[in-house]
Amino acid sequence: MVQSVFLHILLVIGSFSVFIAIFRMFAPKEEREEFVDIAVRRFKSSSSFSRLNPEDKILDRISLYCLQTFHLEKRLEMLHMQLGSPDNPQPVDILQTKVICALAIPPAVMLLFQAFWPIVLVPLCFMLPDVFIKTKIQQRQAEILGNFSTTVDLAALIIESGLDYLTAFERIIKVSKEKTILEEELDKTIGEIKLGYSRREALERFAARTGVQEVRSLVGLIIQSDELGTSLVDLLRNFSTDLRSRRLSRAEKLAAQASTKMLFPMFMFIFPTIFILILSPMLGGLMSGGLGF
Repeated sequence: MVQSVFLHILLVIGSFSVFIAIFRMFAPKEEREEFVDIAVRRFKSSSSFSRLNPEDKILDRISLYCLQTFHLEKRLEMLHMQLGSPDNPQPVDILQTKVICALAIPPAVMLLFQAFWPIVLVPLCFMLPDVFIKTKIQQRQAEILGNFSTTVDLAALIIESGLDYLTAFERIIKVSKEKTILEEELDKTIGEIKLGYSRREALERFAARTGVQEVRSLVGLIIQSDELGTSLVDLLRNFSTDLRSRRLSRAEKLAAQASTKMLFPMFMFIFPTIFILILSPMLGGLMSGGLGF
């Protein structure tokens, strides 16, 4: 009995050691900060991690330990930004959700199965909230790409009439009856420029919030046009044509894959159903008294 308990304790300690070793192996290296950077970070009030109070709350203490050990600050802030920087959840809320999942789900499974093997689920449970967040981010990015080419065409038409690209974005936002996610992000970008951000910085934040390669390419073209003085209309026309060709090739690829993907439900569901309907009279005759011999 004592030997069994001792082995289980060693299993728990070993699992946590492996968990910490793996995360430290893949965690980015900690960068040394200058005194000015530290002062700016302390002054910066937008960081939600300042809510952590490790002196009073055990959950905050564990969350701060995971944050510092695994260097999760930049990754969580990036996930929060790609969600659209909502008020809820904040990066600290995502971190605490990950810690709660890692601490609550494995013990619940241990009690359910009366075994110690669920302790190995701690790393998976810690990463479980990331799966749901990335699913939401992918849905959001798909909605952004839904009317992206139309927005680019409208911007090119307005800029061709002699207006600035920021004015073009404002016109597009005002004309739309219901704001899409892309228009909301453009509205945030214009608001940041009015608050004092430089155009380059606001556009780069816009690309980071969307996390879409096409938006990054558009931002690169606008910055290139600002810095080099090239015609933005021609760049947007070529970019819109390239977007349409990409969408067409993607649609052709999905159409070619559709016939192959349809074979699985046909073999698994449709063909067995047809066989059952065809053979059901014969099976009914066998069950009622044979084939009539």
